[in-house]
Amino acid sequence: MPMHRTTSLVAAASLSAAALVAAPPAAASPAAGSSPAAASACDPDAHLAKMTDAEKVGQMVMAVTHDGPDGMPNDETRRSLQELRIGSVLTSEPRTPGLAARYANQLQRWSQDTRLGLPLLVSGDFEFGTTHNVREGTTPLPNAMGLGAARDPRLARTAAHITAAEARAMGFHWNYAPVADVNTNPRNPIIGVRSFGERTDLVSRLTATQARAYEEAGIIGTPKHFPGHGDTENDSHLELPAVTYDRATLEKVHLPPFQAAIKAGVPAVMTAHVVVKAIDPTVPATLSPQVLTGLLRGQLGFKGLIVTDGMDMDAIDKNWGTREATVMAVKAGADVIMSSGEYPTHVEAVGALLDAVRSGALSTERVDESVRRVLDLKCRYGAFRHRYVSPGLAEKVAANPAFMRQAAAIGRAAVTLVKNEGVLPFDPRSGQRTLVAGAAQTEQLAQAVDAASAGPVSRWQSATTDPADAEIAEAVRLAGEADRVLVATFSSGPLPAGQAKLVRALQATGKPVAALATGLPYDYAEYPDVRAYVAAYATTARAQRLNLTMHKAAAEVVFGAQPGGTLPVTITGHYPYGHGLRYPAG
Repeated sequence: MPMHRTTSLVAAASLSAAALVAAPPAAASPAAGSSPAAASACDPDAHLAKMTDAEKVGQMVMAVTHDGPDGMPNDETRRSLQELRIGSVLTSEPRTPGLAARYANQLQRWSQDTRLGLPLLVSGDFEFGTTHNVREGTTPLPNAMGLGAARDPRLARTAAHITAAEARAMGFHWNYAPVADVNTNPRNPIIGVRSFGERTDLVSRLTATQARAYEEAGIIGTPKHFPGHGDTENDSHLELPAVTYDRATLEKVHLPPFQAAIKAGVPAVMTAHVVVKAIDPTVPATLSPQVLTGLLRGQLGFKGLIVTDGMDMDAIDKNWGTREATVMAVKAGADVIMSSGEYPTHVEAVGALLDAVRSGALSTERVDESVRRVLDLKCRYGAFRHRYVSPGLAEKVAANPAFMRQAAAIGRAAVTLVKNEGVLPFDPRSGQRTLVAGAAQTEQLAQAVDAASAGPVSRWQSATTDPADAEIAEAVRLAGEADRVLVATFSSGPLPAGQAKLVRALQATGKPVAALATGLPYDYAEYPDVRAYVAAYATTARAQRLNLTMHKAAAEVVFGAQPGGTLPVTITGHYPYGHGLRYPAG
């Protein structure tokens, strides 16, 4: 497809959105010049000189917002901004683009109604587009591993531009992407399809591409999780992971994507709650001076802002607690503490920093260094100039037809046909019945199959991710009433045995069976006798977040659309990195 036209179209939409968000809606914006911050030039040092210690440490804490029954931020969120002087927020998940824009405007009004009236940096976790957090009316884009399968930096750039245009229109300045982790461990329970792949060169190339694209589009890009979360076997949301590889492996395999991002000018980096034993065997990277100051700032020369991952994750909270960990992270070199818990944790985080300043445990110079970086980002990314956004514009920009067409094309370029022994493509024009079976999200996949084929569609889904024998027997019975079967598997690590048993049982019916990995592509190793296998990289590990674009793209490939992807990882013992089939021409 003509990607030069695609990129130009997306860039134009991004610039258009950025221009329109500059004009605040009259009803939402306070009078011009109503705050000292708005009236003064955007000079970080000038703002810093006016701040008290309490206002400074507030700028160093990012608070997760909380909502009232109307979906708007609640009074505890207001108190975080006005009493704790919080400088940035990670929003909860506003349902629609219009609501997200109104939500951001309310946050900015509260922040403006403070002594200094400093604007907020509003952030989101938009790894696969804004739909990652704003679930309705936004453009779903492939996970990073899908972009790795597509292998085209132009597509990765387009995906970043779409994300940035929608995010800016909704009032966001900051995105926690791209994921720069190299997924070298197939058993990794938390990174998986969030990574571009297992090869350092691929991850470096696409990380740098998206870092530059976010910068072009006026969004703060934030590669994560430094110095790498790709070789872990534990989920840091639940426990403290450690990696045991040597320093040479760290520098050869895991650091280059971050180095590439720094070279590309990325303004922020997020830390990993992972113990990197080759650097500091005692504490995770988030709390380690050797990692953040010695390695990231010293060896790699990073001058930008360091933000922690969520500090209420069990890897940190269960081992150190909010107060101790907050001060440790800043001493280690972090500039912004992500306070991802309830309101009392925000109070603790701000209080811990203020107490540390007053006791001398944190010097004024160290605090000023971090606050200056926060203020610099607010100046550079338009938080003072573009404080408010238009909800109507947000609704128009998000999921507009051009973005949705491009997302669909990127999705087809990502889907990988791994194996095909005369089973695929299914005939889309026949009146044959297709059974869609699986352990997760089969309703959405069945809808995509129904849209891609003329025949009727049946659906079966197990009650859990590990189907019992009685459930499998019911799926086999329904297969007997169908002409062909598409069976979806999902894993966030080792595939549950019941899912592999389900595939084998359906294969034994003698019906044409194609298996679809909706998450990690490694599932094939647990049922290698299946005669057709497709990888879609659609579903993330921890939350099983739905990706309609990838479900639709996978269904279209199953019914004859040309797949574009090649494996960005190795399926050990079966298929190498770079493997991918195409349908014969015609």
